[in-house]
Amino acid sequence: MFSSRIDLHRGAHVVGDSHSRWFKRALPRSLYGRSLIIIILPLVLAQFIATWVFYDRVWDTVLRRLATGVGADIGLTIDAMHYADNASELAALLQRAGLISEMTFGFLPGEHLPAGMRQLGEGPVETALEDAMRERVGKPFYIDAEFDPRDILISIQLDNGILQVAAPRKRMVTPTTYIFVFWMAGSSLILLGIASMFMRNQVKALRRLAAAAESFGKGRDVPNFRPQGATEVRRAASAFLKMRERLQRQITQRTEMLAGVSHDLRTPLTRMRLALEFLDDSPAVAELKHDVIVMNRMVEGYLDFARGEGEGEPRDADLVALIEEAVAAARRGGAEITIALPEVGILPIRTDAMRRCLVNLLNNARHYGSHVWVTALAVKGGMDIIIDDDGPGIPEAERENVFRPFFRLDAARGPATGGVGLGLTIARDIARGHGGDLDLEASPQGGLRVRVRVPR
Repeated sequence: MFSSRIDLHRGAHVVGDSHSRWFKRALPRSLYGRSLIIIILPLVLAQFIATWVFYDRVWDTVLRRLATGVGADIGLTIDAMHYADNASELAALLQRAGLISEMTFGFLPGEHLPAGMRQLGEGPVETALEDAMRERVGKPFYIDAEFDPRDILISIQLDNGILQVAAPRKRMVTPTTYIFVFWMAGSSLILLGIASMFMRNQVKALRRLAAAAESFGKGRDVPNFRPQGATEVRRAASAFLKMRERLQRQITQRTEMLAGVSHDLRTPLTRMRLALEFLDDSPAVAELKHDVIVMNRMVEGYLDFARGEGEGEPRDADLVALIEEAVAAARRGGAEITIALPEVGILPIRTDAMRRCLVNLLNNARHYGSHVWVTALAVKGGMDIIIDDDGPGIPEAERENVFRPFFRLDAARGPATGGVGLGLTIARDIARGHGGDLDLEASPQGGLRVRVRVPR
């Protein structure tokens, strides 16, 4: 019993979650759409309540009073018919009553209503008219609402015949009803248009801020951006501009520092190499020469890293041609590479930096594998570059660590390999500087797969 209650409780949660997910999917995703919903929903509810109150109270009351007036005119006419002594007086009376009441009267002497006749028409007008006829006339009657689009035919059974009355619908329907409906609909549309115009202007400022942040995230400058819109949006835009200035200043300072330190280290390293050349070829001197070579490679790595940070704005270029160029250079170095590329891929990139990224990745792949596969895929929002090799790969637990500067896997790399641990760091930094990313995966070829995402 207790477990069944738990199952019911869980089932209720599942149903509630499904309804919640459906409701979230039904809502607009954009701020503009949701803002309009916030404006429109109360307006629609207010109009619905006003309409319900009008039709349920005011319109129903007015309709019943108008129908009562029609029934009262018919009742008075029937009462006046008792004072007509002959047919000519009766005809004159009915004609006079028709002129006063705007209805048409006719009398059929000696006729009787058929038994079991069904009333034609079941709308609110017919219902109100039936109640008025029962209250004001009190005689058997028959209503034919399908007699004419403009009139309703009422047949009343009298003692000596049937009185037929053609009552105009306009006597029981007031034009105020339609005026009220049109006024509500028209005012709602006008308010909706005004709200949409103002909301579009406010959302436009947010869209410009989002576009500026996206462009800056892709390494592109936003020269003409300035705060606009409401106070809160202006504050967010000002905070973005200050953040951009701080980041650019930090990047510039780091680049200049790396370039300066690397450049300054070249001079003493050169003097040390020259001094070592004049010494004997003893084991100690050989070790010192090797240390100097390693330090020189580290300095070159620093300079490569600094050059990648200091390049200018991205320009539209053919990324496929750049990949083919990097592959051709690697093949000249003895690498076996299989490529699968589209015909063209125009993207905003920093050509030199992207070339350096591809060269680093290809050199890494051909160093640890005997064969390399390069694939470029056009995806939504940009292009993916996939580089596979059949080497030993990198354990999943170490795939993030290899992006740390100067990190080296002992099992795969050593001082003799010629690397200093900056290749993947520089490659990922270049990819992220373009607004993309670089990830490591297991390759179906048995080695490592490097996926570079380059956005438009």
